[in-house]
Amino acid sequence: MSVESVFPQLEALLPHVQKPIQYVGGELNSTVKEWDSCDVRWALMYPDAYEVGLPNQGVMILYEVLNEQEGVLAERTYSVWPDLEALMREHRVPQFTVDTHRPVKAFDVFGLSFSTELGYTNMLTALDLAGIPLESKDRGLDDPIVLAGGHAAFNPEPIADFIDAAIIGDGEQAVLDMTKIIREWKAEGRPGGREEVLFRLARTGGVYIPAFYDVEYLPDGRIARVVPNKSGVPWRVSKHTVMDLDEWPYPKQPLVPLAETVHERMSVEIFRGCTRGCRFCQAGMITRPVRERSITGIGEMVDKGLKATGFEEVGLLSLSSADHSEIGDIAKGLADRYEDDKIGLSLPSTRVDAFNVDLANELTRNGRRSGLTFAPEGGSERMRKVINKMVSEEDLIRTVATAYGNGWRQVKLYFMCGLPTETDDDVLQIADMATHVIQKGREVSGSNDIRCTVSIGGFVPKPHTPFQWAPQLSAEETDARLAKLRDKIRGDKKYGRSIGFRYHDGKPGIVEGLLSRGDRRTGAVIRAVYDDGGRFDGWREHFSYNRWMACADKALAPFGIDVDWYTTRERSYEEVLPWDHLDSGLDKDWLWEDWQDALDETEVEDCRWTPCFDCGVCPQMDTHIQIGPTGKKLLPLTVKNAGPAPASSGHAH
Repeated sequence: MSVESVFPQLEALLPHVQKPIQYVGGELNSTVKEWDSCDVRWALMYPDAYEVGLPNQGVMILYEVLNEQEGVLAERTYSVWPDLEALMREHRVPQFTVDTHRPVKAFDVFGLSFSTELGYTNMLTALDLAGIPLESKDRGLDDPIVLAGGHAAFNPEPIADFIDAAIIGDGEQAVLDMTKIIREWKAEGRPGGREEVLFRLARTGGVYIPAFYDVEYLPDGRIARVVPNKSGVPWRVSKHTVMDLDEWPYPKQPLVPLAETVHERMSVEIFRGCTRGCRFCQAGMITRPVRERSITGIGEMVDKGLKATGFEEVGLLSLSSADHSEIGDIAKGLADRYEDDKIGLSLPSTRVDAFNVDLANELTRNGRRSGLTFAPEGGSERMRKVINKMVSEEDLIRTVATAYGNGWRQVKLYFMCGLPTETDDDVLQIADMATHVIQKGREVSGSNDIRCTVSIGGFVPKPHTPFQWAPQLSAEETDARLAKLRDKIRGDKKYGRSIGFRYHDGKPGIVEGLLSRGDRRTGAVIRAVYDDGGRFDGWREHFSYNRWMACADKALAPFGIDVDWYTTRERSYEEVLPWDHLDSGLDKDWLWEDWQDALDETEVEDCRWTPCFDCGVCPQMDTHIQIGPTGKKLLPLTVKNAGPAPASSGHAH
C-alpha cells in the first residue's frame, strides 16, 4: 500500500522557520522511485543539518548504490533545526525524507552515518520525531531496523540501546548484502518477526546486533567480558572492505544542493585507507589497507561528475591525497583538460613531505590561490616521534618557503594539544615554529604581508588506535596550556601580528572522549542529555558542557564511575575494551606494541613502501594493498572538444 507524503502539513510550517529551502528536496540528481514498485526501502540519514549532511560522500554513495538496484529505493533525511522541531511536534508532523516527504517510520531500514559521536543526540531527536521507539527493545515488527555506520560505528556501544544493528567498514557491498537478506525475509512473510531478521543479519558475521550480546562487569567497573547470548551469533564481528575502487565509481551523479552547504564542489575519492601510521588517527587505522583508484578511473569520474553537476571545483579526497602514487599526473592531467573551463582543483589537506611546487601550481592553475593547509600535529620534534608523524621542522620550513616563494600569502598549520606524554614546553614550541614560518616567508617573498594561522584541536583518544589506552588531558589542563601558548604568540612584537591563533577549548573534547571510548553505560548519559534538550552538540552555539557533565554525574553514579573514569584514566593491557569484539582487522598486540613504541618515542615506517609490520589487516580481512603506478595518463584531450561546439560549451547550465 502506498505511503502518503507529509508535504501538505509541512508546507504550512515552512514560512515560520529559518532556511525553509533545506526541507523541500528536488535537488539536481536526486532520485524518486515508485513506493509500490520496491520491496526494500531505505531512509538514509547524516545526523546533522542539511548544509553539513548533503555533501557527505558516504551517504551520497549509498544513496546511489541502493537506488541503482531494481526493486530497492533509498531516500535521504537530515536533522531539522530546533525551530522546525518545535512546530513539527506541535502539529504532529513526523520526521520525513527530503526526496518525497514520506515518514521515516514507513521505511524498512533507517540507516545513520556517524562521522562524529556528537551526532548521537540528533539521532534520538529523529527517532522520536519519526514515532520510532527510542530503545530497540521496545520496537515492533513494523518499525524500521535502525542501523549505524560510519567511523563512529567502530565503537557503537554507547548507542547500543538505541540501534538495532551496526555495520563497520565500507558500506557499498554491505548494504546490498543486507538488502538481500531483508528482501528474502519479507518475501517469506516476515517469519519469526523482528528477531528473526536481525538473527539472519547477525549470522553473516558482518552485521553487529548489540541485543545479541551481554556485557559483564568487574566490581571496579571495568568490563569482564562480552558474550553472545544466542547460539549461532559470532563472538566477533568483522569490518567490511571494498577492494578495487574502480568497480565502485560512486557517486556518478553527485547531488547538487539547493541551499548553501559547507562544500560547493564535486568530490572524487582518489584512494581509501592510509598506512602512514599516525598513532592518533582512527581514520587511518580503521580504513587499512590502502586502495588506490586508477588515474583513468579518476579521470572518468571527474568527467561524468562535472557534466552531471556543473560545479566549478573538483575536490580530490582521501586521508592524504598527495600520497596517491600518481598524484602529479592526476593533477596535471585534470588541470590540462579543464584549463578552458576554469575548473579549480583542491586537496583537502596536504602532508608537508608530499607537497611540491609543481603539484601546487597544477592545483591552482585554473582556480584561485586559497591558503594552504599543513598538519604537523605536534609542536616539537619529540611529540612528532611520539605520534609517528615523521615530519621535521626543516621539512616544514622548506615547504612553506616554496609556497611563499611561489606567490602564496597564507599558510594554515594544524596541531593537537593534549597528546600522550606532552608537556607545556612541547606546546609552546608551536609558537617558535610559527615564528620561523613567518620569518622564512618574509625572507623569500620580500614582503611583510604574509600570514600564518595556527589552528589547534584537543586530542581525543579513539578506539582501534595505539592511543586507545592513553589518558586524555582534562579540559582545565588543556585550556591552561593553550592560554600559555596564546600569551607567547601575542607577546611576540616582531611576528605575533602575522600569526593567527584559533583553538577550541577543552570542553567539547571531554564529551567526545566520553562517547568515543564509552561502553553501554554511557547510553544513559546520551538519553539524559537528549531529554534535557541536547541537540546539535557538534555546533558551538548549541553545545552545553554543563548539561553533559550534570547528566553524566547523575547517570553514571549508580555504576560507581564518572566522566574521568572514561576520559583521563589510562587503560592497562589486560583491560577488556568495549569494542574488542568488533574486529577492525588490527591485531590488539600490534596496537599495544605501537603504544609502547610511542612511549619510547620510536618511529615506524609506512608499510606501503617497506616490509609488512604485521598489523594484521591484510591476512585477517583477506585484503591487500592496491597501489599504482598504472603508467597510464588521463584520457586523451581530443575527446572533449570533438566536433564544432558553441563557444560557451565549457560550462554546464
